[in-house]
Amino acid sequence: MIEIAISLAIIGFALVAIIGILPTGMSVQRENREETIINQDATVFMNAIRNGERGLDDLTNYVVSITNTIYLYDLNGRRSLVGTYWYTPAASSTAQPFPLSSGARIIGLLSTPRCITLPDGSYYSNYVVANVRALSGPASEKFPQTNPDVQELALNYRLIPEVAPYGTNHFDPHWTNFLDPVLYNPVVLTNEIVARSNYFLVATNMQNSIHDVRLTFRWPRLPTQAIGNGRQSFRTSAGGRLTRVVEPGYNPNAPEYWLHFFEPRNYARNP
Repeated sequence: MIEIAISLAIIGFALVAIIGILPTGMSVQRENREETIINQDATVFMNAIRNGERGLDDLTNYVVSITNTIYLYDLNGRRSLVGTYWYTPAASSTAQPFPLSSGARIIGLLSTPRCITLPDGSYYSNYVVANVRALSGPASEKFPQTNPDVQELALNYRLIPEVAPYGTNHFDPHWTNFLDPVLYNPVVLTNEIVARSNYFLVATNMQNSIHDVRLTFRWPRLPTQAIGNGRQSFRTSAGGRLTRVVEPGYNPNAPEYWLHFFEPRNYARNP
């Protein structure tokens, strides 16, 4: 009897330890599953933005909403709020209805550059945020599933895209200053002039053809709209021209209707 009592005591201590570690194990499993889903979704969004894709209409089933807070900065640096606009698959806060009825509108809004310079030198500042239901995960949570209780079980996250031009502040400006008077007087330094002019062409091409793209994911998005502790950022460079598109029938001067798409450079051999 004594041995049995001792054995039961040992088993009891072991069970207590196992039961105590179970929540931690389940939490780690959930976090790994969420990170896997984020990594898979990030690949989809990053490739879609970099390639300027316009045919991903399936995104309308997963992008719950997009908001863009636009500020105008004048030549003196004064800031004024243009508006905070929201878009959903069914409606929008814009004067003309502009719902997320196609994948092109979703990618066009997510590709909005962080700053847009206007002809007079002022510029718009954009802060774009998308609320998304995970594209990856169990099939029972995906379209055509419309049960809200089942959809709430899917991982919901917040996506913050940032698109910015490469710029010309990553090198010494003397490298591209081929008009420096020192190069022409008293002796014309031809080799240095050619080298700096070549650097200038390279820098200009990089400024016009390369953008930094960063996608920040915050998860999970709770029913209270609060965001959990999950956070991960993905960054890459996108080559090509970033073009602005305004659909027919919308005000071309209103930034809330502006869509942006990357257009990779195409080269052809001169016959």
